[in-house]
Amino acid sequence: MKDLIGKAFLAGLGAVSLTREKLESVVDDLVKRGEVAREEKQKLLNDLVEAGEKHQNEIRGFIQKEVKKALEALDIPTRQDIRDLQKQIEKLGKSKN
Repeated sequence: MKDLIGKAFLAGLGAVSLTREKLESVVDDLVKRGEVAREEKQKLLNDLVEAGEKHQNEIRGFIQKEVKKALEALDIPTRQDIRDLQKQIEKLGKSKN
């Protein structure tokens, strides 16, 4: 069981970049080699897909956070900053009329 968990963990890490079809192929190979019971195939596949999605979401969140920090460090205006400036310009234009 410990070996299976290790394999599932490693496969889960790779699941971020693998499609479901490729994961099915990997799990089928594990079943053929007798490393995974046929009854466990679907659960393992679902677990790997879920782990891949979780890792993908974590990576996406990390990237978004790092990009935001980089933009702030470079003092690059955000969309909201630009929207706020547009509103101020509109107000100034209306107050002159």
